[in-house]
Amino acid sequence: MKKLTIALLSGGISSEREVSIASGNQVYDALDHNKYHIIRYDPKTDLPQLVADAPKIDAALIILHGPFGEDGTLQGMLDLLDIPYQGSGVLGSALAMNKLASKHLYEKSGLRIPPYIVIKKDDVLDSDACAEQLGLPLVVKPVASGSSVGISLVKSTKSLKDAVNAAFKEDPMILIEAYIDGIELTGGVVGNENLEALPIIEIIPDKSCDFFDYTAKYTAGVTQEICPARIDDVITKKALETAKIAHKALFCRGYSRTDMILKDNELYVLETNTIPGMTATSLLPQAAAAAGIPFGQFLDRLIELSIEGHKSGG
Repeated sequence: MKKLTIALLSGGISSEREVSIASGNQVYDALDHNKYHIIRYDPKTDLPQLVADAPKIDAALIILHGPFGEDGTLQGMLDLLDIPYQGSGVLGSALAMNKLASKHLYEKSGLRIPPYIVIKKDDVLDSDACAEQLGLPLVVKPVASGSSVGISLVKSTKSLKDAVNAAFKEDPMILIEAYIDGIELTGGVVGNENLEALPIIEIIPDKSCDFFDYTAKYTAGVTQEICPARIDDVITKKALETAKIAHKALFCRGYSRTDMILKDNELYVLETNTIPGMTATSLLPQAAAAAGIPFGQFLDRLIELSIEGHKSGG
């Protein structure tokens, strides 16, 4: 059987460049080199070569996070080059990357979200009014960033301004959100037309971390991840369905991972990741492994879905 030529894209120009490169290295090692001829590209330097090579590429694996990789920008370029790629297209990628757009669509689909306020760079910040409306603690986050970059947990009105300024370094529009103190869960789904929900994972950040922040995500040993999550069957079923609803609400395809908080038997949706972490120990591959799908086979499945979706025009 003829090898498929796979373009493996990692690196890029976002603040998550180093994570992307590390993930790309693990994906390269996990792919079956008897099945695939793999060509690596770093969008920071190699886009002209990708364009030149496009006619010989069967599919692309986008292992990029944040702006210019996860937000639909690169997806649009691959569409123009007629190269199939794993995961969501321009629309789903852009919607999931924009936390405000996501919230609107979650609510339209009947999902519960934490209360929030939108702040633009030129707005006058009234810390006391924010605390009065949403309570304390507060979560401050850029509207469009990934991997918890620029996110802060604020426990007093005195520290709100610094957190807001930090978020504005990442985006000219930010969210101030009520902090939901509960059990952190994440649910992955895989598929195009027929979605398969993967086992729910429970996330327990170390006590040194206020929440599942960048350090908790990418520092070995800082976070405990339990799969399947220690929740009852009723909540498990609800969480699996919530992950599917969120995926559909944002017009995702291929795969996604939705983060949730469980409090008082209610699920609050935080965000959906269209290109979740892709190392063997990342959350989505962990869930796939718990479902009996090893990392290499999981990558095979994503490639199959990309080609299938491309042929159907999805």
